[in-house]
Amino acid sequence: MTAITEKQAWWKESIVYQIYPRSFADSNGDGIGDINGITDHLEYLAKLGVDVIWLSPVYQSPNDDNGYDISDYQDIMADFGTMEDFDRMLDKAHSLGLKMVMDLVVNHTSDEHAWFVESRKSKENPYRDYYIWKDAKDGKEPNNWGASFGGSTWEYDETTDQYYLHCFSKKQPDLNWENPVVRKEVYDMMNWWCEKGIDGFRMDVISMISKDQSYADGIVRDGLYGDFSPYVSCGPRVHEFLQEMNKEVLSKYDLITVGETGNIPVSEAELFANQDGSELNMIFQFEHVELVPGKIGKWTDKKPPLEALRKSLTKWQTTLEGKAWNSLFFDNHDQPRVVSRFGNDSEEYREVSAKMLATLLHMMKGTPYIYQGEELGMTNAHFESLEDYRDIESINAYHQYVDNGILTAEEMIRYLKEISRDNARTPMQWNDSENAGFTTGTPWISVNENYKEINAENELADPDSVFYYYQKLIKLRHEYPIVVYGIYNVLLPNHPNIYAYERVLGNQKLVVACNYTKEEVACSLFADYDLDGEDVVANELISNYKDHKLGILKPYEARVVLYD
Repeated sequence: MTAITEKQAWWKESIVYQIYPRSFADSNGDGIGDINGITDHLEYLAKLGVDVIWLSPVYQSPNDDNGYDISDYQDIMADFGTMEDFDRMLDKAHSLGLKMVMDLVVNHTSDEHAWFVESRKSKENPYRDYYIWKDAKDGKEPNNWGASFGGSTWEYDETTDQYYLHCFSKKQPDLNWENPVVRKEVYDMMNWWCEKGIDGFRMDVISMISKDQSYADGIVRDGLYGDFSPYVSCGPRVHEFLQEMNKEVLSKYDLITVGETGNIPVSEAELFANQDGSELNMIFQFEHVELVPGKIGKWTDKKPPLEALRKSLTKWQTTLEGKAWNSLFFDNHDQPRVVSRFGNDSEEYREVSAKMLATLLHMMKGTPYIYQGEELGMTNAHFESLEDYRDIESINAYHQYVDNGILTAEEMIRYLKEISRDNARTPMQWNDSENAGFTTGTPWISVNENYKEINAENELADPDSVFYYYQKLIKLRHEYPIVVYGIYNVLLPNHPNIYAYERVLGNQKLVVACNYTKEEVACSLFADYDLDGEDVVANELISNYKDHKLGILKPYEARVVLYD
């Protein structure tokens, strides 16, 4: 076996599966997924072969932003069950060899959290400085920042004649991390969960916890509000705060930690996920899923081009080599379905393009993340009407841009069908029974109409399915150290149709080639191997086609060959 020179870690060798509890499995027929529904399906995840479950928030919440507005960090939302249900789920997961990661949302709380209820009572309240309050400026908001979910970041509160900051919904006031008492409250809560036995944290918008204290106006980019990013993303004390968190919590346990860090350069990633382990294990960055700027912000219906995708992923692979660890993902609860966004979700090409995209990602260096249903090749819902959408970001964006005449209703619906977060949040498709086996009641959001064809029961019955392809990719990562630790080098860097790269570890080389199009494309990377030459020691580890054409990649074909 080829010697591994870099530091090994279990979280580098793991595959993470994200569950969005509201849409995974409903055990009591109320139309909302719940913890007992998750517990009932843990064997399915064990069969897939993943190592870690990342659980989107299940904490107590009024559910303004689907649980990312937390009113009590140490209780469970009634929709999802009880703490006893959680404990049973955790115990069963551990008994199956599955680790459990909690979603940590500490840039903001709900406005119904006890801290904020107290904070807004008076300027003298002991909890006042738990949040960020400012006076009006020239009779208006303290600055011109626009919130991520539309409107201003500032909400006026009559009781104390001041504004509070909310970078997202007005029901999600930002915590004041400048206050050491707030930080201690957060660390105490995190330690409580670690003592309960969880195995790590995914940290929501963690790069935003430190704000530039100037609170200066931002550049107006959408014709309405200023961009807060320069003052909020990677603020002046963010690394100080995370190093303190590491000291007070993370270093005490054997955890996996990943921080959501939008709009950051690679140089910052080297700090967040540095090799000395003083902050986090890895981060989520979004450059590769935000390659096509929309007419306004992210809103577009254009497919990300191969050239831009290759350039972005290669930059992160090569720049972080030996310095920090990558996370690998296309799908999550905030992204449209990868096969619809990057691939081809037509009946003819859905399965083969889903397998190609999985190959492209899972053979790279970093920890792969699978989002529920991705392993089935689930697609965008393509909802036709605004009434079908539930996502606060999508609904607010529609009204902000359509009502102000910036986009037409037809344009906005077209963009929502491609980009809306609700595309990822339709119920998990378990079988072809009513509501895809997700619930016996009325689902909180409509089931994708293609569930009779695309569902777990069908996939498990077909040995050539997307599910079993993901299972094989996972097994390869577990069996071949080169898939985990090999160095990435791009191949064919200017090819208009093929994304190809190699992984190198000692005297081994892994060659990966993926056809990004529905056309046949000439490819000579495997020519010697295809001819079965006597001097070539090679082994094809995986491909989404059973047969190959000499010197050709078929539509959306992916091949992985190990040379030793």
